[in-house]
Amino acid sequence: MASPSTASTDRPRPLFSRFYARISERLEAEGMTDLRSELLADLTGEVVEIGAGNGMNFSRYPSTVTRVVAIEPEPHLRGLATRAAGSASVPVAVQPGTAGRLPLPDHSVDAAVLCLVMCSLDDRPGALAELRRVLRPGGTLRFLEHTIADTPGLRAVQRVADATVWPLLAGGCHTATDPVAAITRAGFEITTCRRLRFPDNRFTQPSSPHVLGTARAPE
Repeated sequence: MASPSTASTDRPRPLFSRFYARISERLEAEGMTDLRSELLADLTGEVVEIGAGNGMNFSRYPSTVTRVVAIEPEPHLRGLATRAAGSASVPVAVQPGTAGRLPLPDHSVDAAVLCLVMCSLDDRPGALAELRRVLRPGGTLRFLEHTIADTPGLRAVQRVADATVWPLLAGGCHTATDPVAAITRAGFEITTCRRLRFPDNRFTQPSSPHVLGTARAPE
C-alpha cells in the first residue's frame, strides 16, 4: 500500500500506462532512441527528469552525469522506471512526485530534462517555475516535446483532437501546445532549438510535430 505522502502525489492512469509501456518499444525502433541520445548528450552533474515514464531515457545518460532524480507520478510506470534504474548507465533514484511540487531543495541540480511530458501538465507555468527553483543559476534545461504545428491545417486538427478524444486516449496529452513559448515566458533563455516530425515514417498525426532543444536558467 502506498504511504499517504506518496498517494497524494500519485496520478494513476492504469490503462494508458500499460499501453504506453507497450508502444514505447515501437517508438524506440522508429527513431526515438536517437532523439533521446541527442536530448541528453553532454549533460553533466546532477539531473532531475520530470515525468520519467518507464525509464526509457536512463540508458542514454552520459557518464558525465553523476546522479539522476527521476520523478514519476504514475504508479505502474514508476515501478517500471524503478526496474530500469537497476540497469541504468548512471545512478538513478526514482521518486514519486509531481512537476509542480518537486521533492528537491532549492538550487540543487545542474540540469533538468523534460521529455514528452509538458503536453500533459495541468499547470505548465507552475512546473517551469518549480524547475527554476531547483536548478542552480545558469543551469541547463533540455526538452523534447510535442508542439503546435506550423501549418494551419494541422493546427486545426490538433485543436479538434485536444478538445475531443485525444487527451482521453493519450494520458492527458494536448498536442496544440507551444513548449518553447512557455519555457521562454518562464524566464529561460532558449539556446538551441529545432523542429522535427516524429515518427517520420508514418502518416502525420496530431502528435507528429516535435521540438528538441536546450534552454538556460537565469543566473
